[in-house]
Amino acid sequence: MNNYLDIAPEVQKALAEGRPVVALESTIISHGMPYPQNVETALQVEKIIRQRGAVPATIAIIGGHLKAGLSPAEIDYLGRTGTKVPKASRRDLPILVAKGMDGATTVTTTMMIAAMAGIEVFATGGIGGVHRGAETTMDISADLEELAETPVMVICAGAKSILDLGLTLEYLETKGVTVIGYGTEELPAFYTRKSGFGVDYRLDTPQELAEAFHVKRTLGLRGGMLVTNPIPEEYSMDADTINEAIDKAVAACKTLGIHGKETTPFLLSRIKDITGGDSLDSNIQLVYNNARLAADTACALCELEAAE
Repeated sequence: MNNYLDIAPEVQKALAEGRPVVALESTIISHGMPYPQNVETALQVEKIIRQRGAVPATIAIIGGHLKAGLSPAEIDYLGRTGTKVPKASRRDLPILVAKGMDGATTVTTTMMIAAMAGIEVFATGGIGGVHRGAETTMDISADLEELAETPVMVICAGAKSILDLGLTLEYLETKGVTVIGYGTEELPAFYTRKSGFGVDYRLDTPQELAEAFHVKRTLGLRGGMLVTNPIPEEYSMDADTINEAIDKAVAACKTLGIHGKETTPFLLSRIKDITGGDSLDSNIQLVYNNARLAADTACALCELEAAE
């Protein structure tokens, strides 16, 4: 594994010393926002995590190497290169590494590389899930399978609201993935705090989150844990407005015949255009919010493990 996995010195030192580390994905840099806003956001997320006492580890594939922790120059490179960097899911890793290529990691591949490096907590915007119409298209994100297999706690603002949230929850239940609402009994819907669907459990503190994940690992149960953290009230969008934008974006997606891994970037971009950029502003704020909770949870997890 050492031939392919590069752990940044700052991250390696923190892990060796038992200090908290938070993984971050890179698809949001290359495919989620325009330059230079993508780079500014990525660097601000890392700053937030450091301010909360943890070490950030932005994850990507660069030159065929699985990178756990990027330099500011590497983050800038991903931001400038943008969508020319392949979006890398589990199926893409062998080819990208074998050919010495770059890759922007999704939730799936960020979880995989974080687990390889020994990082237990991961902050992102929203997970993928079961797409609308999946009963005929079979378009289901690999994120759900990874949550069932890989021992990483994922902290997000819920499944992206472009998805079929009910079927996404059913899929996660089938795979045995615990869905936790942070301070809520209702699944957040990314841009909004409510969805009409319930979560499995409500927990209210980072310490409770850390204890739940610690017990899961101690019991030897495989797979990760999903923490859904509602977007802050002041940045939550009006449900009718965002749902109307999503419906228009989904209709455009069908008309243009867009499918597979191009679906989510297209829908998020179209929603941003329809909402006049409001959705992008909300997206940025929910990522900051998740970074804060992830850092606090990683710190609590380290304290718990150090006490044993």
